[in-house]
Amino acid sequence: MKAKKSLSQNFLNNEKILNFIVNSGDINNEDIILEIGPGTGNLTEKIIQKKPAKFIVVEKDKELSKKLGEKFDKNLMIVNDDILDCYNKFKFDKPIKVFGNLPYNISTKILTSFLKMDNLKSFFSKFLFVFQKEVADRIIANSNTNKYGRLSILSSWKMNRQKLIDISPKSFYPIPKVWSSLVLLDPKKKIDFIRKPKSLEHITNIFFSQRRKMIRKPMKQIFKDYEDVADKLQIDLKLRPQNLTVSKYIEICKFYENLI
Repeated sequence: MKAKKSLSQNFLNNEKILNFIVNSGDINNEDIILEIGPGTGNLTEKIIQKKPAKFIVVEKDKELSKKLGEKFDKNLMIVNDDILDCYNKFKFDKPIKVFGNLPYNISTKILTSFLKMDNLKSFFSKFLFVFQKEVADRIIANSNTNKYGRLSILSSWKMNRQKLIDISPKSFYPIPKVWSSLVLLDPKKKIDFIRKPKSLEHITNIFFSQRRKMIRKPMKQIFKDYEDVADKLQIDLKLRPQNLTVSKYIEICKFYENLI
């Protein structure tokens, strides 16, 4: 199959990496599995060998969806759709495991779509996603590092994050220009309550659009009496956005939500 640039397709075909991904998912015969963007079915075939109780794949490419149906017949349910249009429809009587070699151009949109879901842990038990390495490094970054930012905070709010391996461009066809990484994401059992995830997106967007500036400026932009707010939250206005912890951004977000 010829990869389509419009869909950012790079098919993972390294047997060792494929086996590592599947084994990292610890699949058993009671599991319900969702795979995003199966492409030519290289990872799909490995998952089928583990004999999960139910297996759904979402593939946007009509031609690939047809090929998958011909190749695997009755071993899985194929949904020919954009995952961004149907991610919140996969709700079963138990949390499911999600696998995906995500298209580079929409990988962060896919991840944040899941992060915005209410009761995420009730529907999903783990995510094993292949991201562009630069994106993966942002997802797992901690405060006081140069990769730390909006994606780090949103991910850490709801997920336990772990990079498992970096993946060479030579493991894909066609060969991309960048390295990739496999990231394991486990929904947290308990999270800090925020009324609307968009509030945290809004707050972090303001802070990190000026990441080299002291946080006095974004605080002033968000709060009229920003100095009083900073005192109440014990925030040093001379710090930079990357110096604030995730918990501190949650505090800022809660304070903001109480004012709107």
